[in-house]
Amino acid sequence: VQLQASGGGLVQAGGSLRLSCAASKGTFSSYAMGWFRQAPGKERESVAAVSRSGASTDYADSVKGRFTIGRDNPKETVYLQMNSLKPEDTGVYYCAADTVNRGLSLRYDYWGQGTQVTVSS
Repeated sequence: VQLQASGGGLVQAGGSLRLSCAASKGTFSSYAMGWFRQAPGKERESVAAVSRSGASTDYADSVKGRFTIGRDNPKETVYLQMNSLKPEDTGVYYCAADTVNRGLSLRYDYWGQGTQVTVSS
């Protein structure tokens, strides 16, 4: 599967962004999906995950109540709605896929190229 993330940009603190990750060359509904981010000088961290059907989701504590992950299997796309953004949410956001439900683990097999999110204070 190939993944293409988009939707990043510059936003003020308190604002919102919606990231999208389009999948191709695979059976999208066969993959559990996750969103991850990496800030400058820091390790990559998990943000949110969604099961193959979309029925099960999981979130990092730092984004609970502010971010929502969802997927549209017919459109082969996973989304990350980010509200009440904070400067500490700044980073490159990546989507990832795996046929195994990895949850918030970083052990996904397939990764997209990332999209930059910058939150100004």
